[in-house]
Amino acid sequence: MVVEADGGSRGNPGPAGYGAVVLDATGRQVLAEVYDGLGTTTNNVAEYRGLIAGLAAARELGATEVEARLDSKLVVEQMSGRWKVKHPALQELVDEARDLVRHFDAVTFGWIPRADNARADALANRAMDGGSSPTPEPSAGPEPKPGSATESSEIGATDSSAVAAAWTGQVGTPVRMILLRHGQTELSVERRYSGHGDPELTGVGQEQAAAAARALAARLAKEGVAPAAVLSSPLRRARQTAAAVAEATGADLLVRDALIETDFGGWEGLSFAEARERDPELHGRWLGSADVEPPGGESFRSVGERIEAERRRIVEDFPGSTVIVVSHVTPIKMLIRDALGAGDEVLFRMHLDLACTSVADFYPDGGASVRLVNDTSYLD
Repeated sequence: MVVEADGGSRGNPGPAGYGAVVLDATGRQVLAEVYDGLGTTTNNVAEYRGLIAGLAAARELGATEVEARLDSKLVVEQMSGRWKVKHPALQELVDEARDLVRHFDAVTFGWIPRADNARADALANRAMDGGSSPTPEPSAGPEPKPGSATESSEIGATDSSAVAAAWTGQVGTPVRMILLRHGQTELSVERRYSGHGDPELTGVGQEQAAAAARALAARLAKEGVAPAAVLSSPLRRARQTAAAVAEATGADLLVRDALIETDFGGWEGLSFAEARERDPELHGRWLGSADVEPPGGESFRSVGERIEAERRRIVEDFPGSTVIVVSHVTPIKMLIRDALGAGDEVLFRMHLDLACTSVADFYPDGGASVRLVNDTSYLD
């Protein structure tokens, strides 16, 4: 049999629910649907509850082999044994799911895009709206013919009343990106351009990274959120900061090359005054236009295109999850700018301190919202 499962939380944590559909081996005939609310909890907890409910329903229907399909990469990777389960809030749910797995001859886990998980997603949203199915209910009647109205309503379409919509109009469960700038380096102490150069953190920078890591771990633990991953720029100052966060939160650290800082070319290592003295006309134009490149370097326009593509990949790779992105001034500004729907001018007016935290939500329908900018309260 095939199990499609999903879960969601409006607010993460917030009102949550799960949904699961059991289908025959062809993946076309619906054999059972289960869904229920969970009160206030997180996306990850709801995703696991959906899987557990789906496996239990398949067992009651006599399944011996199950193909589980989910749009949560975290659940798929952890249940497949490729990712470690480090967050205590999820360990009991993982154990419960694995106990169910032992009752089958074989269970496989596969990730599917959210669009292909519409049946379970609709049930999860129905549960968040207050609905529930006390017991698995076998579907009545013969398998619908391809193209019939019944097939469309059960397989292809989603009841609009069951779709979660934020008060600002965004639809679906967002990817929450916690954006963390790296800690202090020698170049930042001297206020010099630091792009693709690779200085390490100073002692102060290491302390800043540790403080940010402790604060993030405490905040996420209080909210019952297990981050899906810590995503880091490849540069050493970011990786050192990200390593502290990964250790504190128990999340895996993944290096993403596209999160690298702007290439400042010939201005690398120069102070603001030195760059202006060296290239006065070019430097002046660069300060007012995202299309101007430093000598041999990269324009903000190019950085923006790189970061936009990476943002889309993150949303696709970690649907409905919380990820911690450790990067640099320009990439973080780009993500905030995109979330605000603002123009290039904001890049020249926004200030981000070392080791500061910002938070933005990116929704699967393309919407976004900014929740926090430049928090350094944990450094006081």
